[in-house]
Amino acid sequence: MPNTSRRGLLAAFAATAAAVPLGGLAAAPARAATAAAAATAPPAGLATPRSSVTQPPLDASYFTRLTLGGTLTATVLPGTPVRTEVTSGGRRVALLTHGARTVVVPGPERTFTENKKPFVDDFQRTLPDLSLPAADRAYWGTSPGGGAWSTLGPVDTDYAVVPGGGVITLTTDFASRHASLRDAEITDVDVRAVARFDKVPTGQACSYALTFGYVDVHTNRRARLSFLTTGAVELHVEKEVDDAVAPLAPAVTVATGVPAGTNWTIRVLREGERVRVKAWRSDTTEPAAWTVDVTDAGSPKGRVGLRALANDGCTNLPVKLTVSRFQVDAATWDAPPSVTHRDWVRVLPQPFDGTWTPELEQVIRGWAGSTEPDVLSYAAMFLADAPAVRGGAGPAADKQVLGAAGYGYLDPQGYRYEGADFHEYMGIGWTFPDGAYTGPSAQQVGNLDCSGYTRMVFGYHMGVPMAAGQDTSRTRIPRASRYMADYAPGVRVDRTDGTNPPAAQALQPGDLVLFNADSGDDAPTVTVDHVGIYLGLDGAGKRRFLSSRKTGNGPTMADLGGASLLDGTGTYAKRLHTVHRI
Repeated sequence: MPNTSRRGLLAAFAATAAAVPLGGLAAAPARAATAAAAATAPPAGLATPRSSVTQPPLDASYFTRLTLGGTLTATVLPGTPVRTEVTSGGRRVALLTHGARTVVVPGPERTFTENKKPFVDDFQRTLPDLSLPAADRAYWGTSPGGGAWSTLGPVDTDYAVVPGGGVITLTTDFASRHASLRDAEITDVDVRAVARFDKVPTGQACSYALTFGYVDVHTNRRARLSFLTTGAVELHVEKEVDDAVAPLAPAVTVATGVPAGTNWTIRVLREGERVRVKAWRSDTTEPAAWTVDVTDAGSPKGRVGLRALANDGCTNLPVKLTVSRFQVDAATWDAPPSVTHRDWVRVLPQPFDGTWTPELEQVIRGWAGSTEPDVLSYAAMFLADAPAVRGGAGPAADKQVLGAAGYGYLDPQGYRYEGADFHEYMGIGWTFPDGAYTGPSAQQVGNLDCSGYTRMVFGYHMGVPMAAGQDTSRTRIPRASRYMADYAPGVRVDRTDGTNPPAAQALQPGDLVLFNADSGDDAPTVTVDHVGIYLGLDGAGKRRFLSSRKTGNGPTMADLGGASLLDGTGTYAKRLHTVHRI
């Protein structure tokens, strides 16, 4: 494990501290960087950090209560796996598992939260994949971090993607085409789109709109540019409720004499009931002033997306709209996921063998009240907006070892490649304890796939040995989730009976949760294909985990593309396969 000085880490972190939603704790001397906790909760609205770990201010009374005086008592608890509870004055101060290195200790209360992260979709992909059956073709694919596109209109083939553009072909008049992102929980948002028509319409106008608060085709809000047959462009801001359309403001002519093929940008800033809109030719500077500034009472949460329409009587169809950029600069969810508890997950130098010793007692006493980064702190430091922190020694010297991570780079169809391990995130090669060497990948710098994320947290930052590949020794963390399920060091907490997901009654924060989440990709012998780190109960009392996922483009505890929950009827709740404790 890298050996970095405490002074160096604090200096590196201080450089980013002004904009740190996940920061403020001093790093342990032998750790590679600093991590997660701020003194106060973040502000509300679009200024809210995309992710944060917060704790209330501490006072002397907290540390006084936590002082471990006198004798510590170690008691073996009934059940499987076997655990030893350590108490001081009748209060639990540590929970150790026989055969495992992770230890749960009480600490300052923390709240882990995440919100929607910014992203840009510039459509650098080729879709649809015509090798797939028609029912399985993704006509606009998946946006980078924004979720999958849903396309709705008279004919699926009215939608396509060519590198650099999402195309909507208007083949019939007075029939709306809708493309929206499958994230229906968005409330406040700062979103923009750049698009162009290939023709000036004749007969009647064509329009394209940036939609928000999109519940369905019958209920939504939109900022719409109408391209008239004269070459004029009008901005309309409208709401549609149960198919009844009403203007939120009078129409504004924003240009005249606009030729075909001219890119136009629409920007919408929605904060609460206030909606501000502007539109401009994309080859000019964005106007400082908003064209429309209105109040929209009762505006619902909903998707963001695009709408295209040829008015009844347009006579030069087909007309093509090409969207070259869709960008969310900031957004909030209606109910961001939030987990609050006092559990801190520490890691022993060696697995606990069940023997309570004076040396182990000193380790536990040293952890009492400590706010040095733990497993969950490090795991949170790869969520959206986490600041980049450089550190490390040897091959990791002056490399980024913490900070918001993606999942993987895109293939030509716009899907994300797996394969980003911890050292590839840092842009370096790595020599493992058995002498095996794995080289860097220039395309995967800043990315972590699900097992790479797990190895970054437990292996690189917490010091658990890792293997270059499969490894069946049970002393090193294997490279892939399928091998972690059987060969990761530690103890198995629970496993499916082959029909039902495990109950995992002994589940603890820091446990690995492994899933058979994508059976369509499985070889006949593969039963596990995804891994995460259990975080704790959210505000609704549901068990939530952290993992790096393709749809969310990186580590997340949220629900984009599927709920990060072990309860309910979602994919991960139904496909939980194994729970393992490192």
